[in-house]
Amino acid sequence: MRIGLLTEGGYPYVGGEGGVWCDRLVRGLDRHEFDVYAFSNGQAQEDAGWIELPPQVARVRTAPLWAAEEDGVVHGRRARRRFTEHYGELAAALCTAAEPGTVEKPGTAEADRFANALHGLAGLAREEGGLVAALRSEQAVRALERACRAPGARRTAREARVPDLLTVADRLERALRPLSLDWYEEDGLGAVDLCHAASGGVAALPGLLARHLFGVPLVVTEYGVRLRTHYLTRPDASPAVRSLLAAFHGLLTAETYRTASYLVPGNGHARRWQERCGADRAKLRTIYPGLDATPFARVGEDRPEDRGKREERDKREKRERTDPHTLVWIGRVEPAKDLVSLLHAFAEVRAAEPGTRLRIVGRPSGPEGEAYLGHCRALAAQLFPDEADGPHAVGQNPVSFEELGGPGAESTADVHAGGTVTVLSSVVEGFPVGLVEAMFCGRATVSTDVGAVVEVIGGTGLVVPPRNPRALAQACVSLLRDPERRARLGAAARARALELFSVEQNVAAFHGLYLETVARTPVRRPVLDGAGDMQPFAAPAEAHVPGHWTEPTPRAVPTWAVETPEPVTETVR
Repeated sequence: MRIGLLTEGGYPYVGGEGGVWCDRLVRGLDRHEFDVYAFSNGQAQEDAGWIELPPQVARVRTAPLWAAEEDGVVHGRRARRRFTEHYGELAAALCTAAEPGTVEKPGTAEADRFANALHGLAGLAREEGGLVAALRSEQAVRALERACRAPGARRTAREARVPDLLTVADRLERALRPLSLDWYEEDGLGAVDLCHAASGGVAALPGLLARHLFGVPLVVTEYGVRLRTHYLTRPDASPAVRSLLAAFHGLLTAETYRTASYLVPGNGHARRWQERCGADRAKLRTIYPGLDATPFARVGEDRPEDRGKREERDKREKRERTDPHTLVWIGRVEPAKDLVSLLHAFAEVRAAEPGTRLRIVGRPSGPEGEAYLGHCRALAAQLFPDEADGPHAVGQNPVSFEELGGPGAESTADVHAGGTVTVLSSVVEGFPVGLVEAMFCGRATVSTDVGAVVEVIGGTGLVVPPRNPRALAQACVSLLRDPERRARLGAAARARALELFSVEQNVAAFHGLYLETVARTPVRRPVLDGAGDMQPFAAPAEAHVPGHWTEPTPRAVPTWAVETPEPVTETVR
């Protein structure tokens, strides 16, 4: 099977979101052939280059979404008239769509209007060679202004001023850049058997056009719902800008959900958001992201009785045995992780268990993360002043801030190996990868009830409300004082992680979904005989699914189902 993998800001680039699970999926499905169509999100990402690609990746085509290249296309009068008509219809759909937060259901007048306008712009781009200049022209801004001033437009759209219109037109031009690409040809996306979008939003737009132009089925994976992300960003924009852009992303999401053969949420939290955003339940197939359990096998399979036998040979394990109880936090340092509540909770843990330490291992996420890390360091110094044995001794703070790869933190598995309990204190969380890694290591966990945390850990860890330091401290103390309970929870967590969150289950689930999708899709390329006549049943859809009906040997027929002719006797007179 030939798969067209659509990505945005991730695979095959070295850095980016979603690149790791895409690489594991492509390497695991080595029986298929992959064509990668990737959008980059910046010059730094393109300068970093690609990761090493496996041989099943036959072709890679990239395009920047962060910069528009002038295509030199100048439209004539007829093309300009067609552009004004289609762009005006798209703008009218944005101005009359439902209020932000309410997604248009597929099949409604506004959703159909948006889809027709999108397909019209795509057709114009294919015929004329691109829409870059047209989408950035004054003609587009005037069409948007007419739609905002037309009868029936929402109040927030009517209040849009010239700066708002310019901002919205610029954002629409960025979002519609995929329409001008040369990917939509018979030897491009038209040649694949299935399109798999690694995320929703703009990344799925080429898949929508491939479905419209060539009938290629589309599968969309969302580990984080892009529409939800859009609602939570850009709070500083004006109401008119937020309203019009939210309408665009809502209509694009509705069209994506309508067109896709299957939608693949990465967890129940994302699934509920997809249903709230208008997804059909019959199309939803939850597939958890797959993590490689091999790096954590040494820690997870380590039994207490075996550890005692190796203490003399392994100094690191001997040091861990003599160290006090240690709480471990691993992740990106940013305000959403709520390390402030964790530090206040640790103050209560320290009062109940004086020998306990806290290791915060991670790197800051951007300038905001740098500032937040500095604030957390200052708070830790204030809550836990250095403890010294004498007037000339140097004390040591029980809270340490480290980075992976530094002294004592060679890998994530080593960090979990040196910890007694793994803690997650976030107030916003999608799929908690750090918790899954701790589960692979067989560690007991204490987490806040956010995102997909409860779904991931099941009954193998303790869960407390977010922004509640006292509850977080009580849960940590209860596990620190009960080693047998920690061992039971850790063993159950490892078994659950191996069953649900391994790479093998992820690859097997997507392989089955690919086969199911293609099996339900009519054959798009007709088969001709020697005379050039069509053979409509030469390649039936079920031939894509492996089974006994595709094998040359017939099935065995039971003896009772075989008619045995009665012997004929001839009587001679």
